[in-house]
Amino acid sequence: MTIKELKESMDKGNVFFGIKQAIKNSKNLKDVFIAKDARLETVKKLESSSIEFTVLKSREDIKKELELAFDCEVFSTVKAVPKAKKFASSEKGK
Repeated sequence: MTIKELKESMDKGNVFFGIKQAIKNSKNLKDVFIAKDARLETVKKLESSSIEFTVLKSREDIKKELELAFDCEVFSTVKAVPKAKKFASSEKGK
């Protein structure tokens, strides 16, 4: 996945930011990306949680390309979750 594809996922609301969100939602993740200048502690936490990741550009480069107002080391995209079937109001009482 490229920065462009990551941005598209962000526009759809399918991205978690940060190590805590990646670990908390590890079962629902499609891809995890880290900045090449991520802290060693961050890398170790991902590895100890058995989360595979891809290394991208530096935090500053990612921040500029994604037009973020904050620094972030970890970006996680979410698997597509099937939507629940909606029942018509007349079917609820049946």
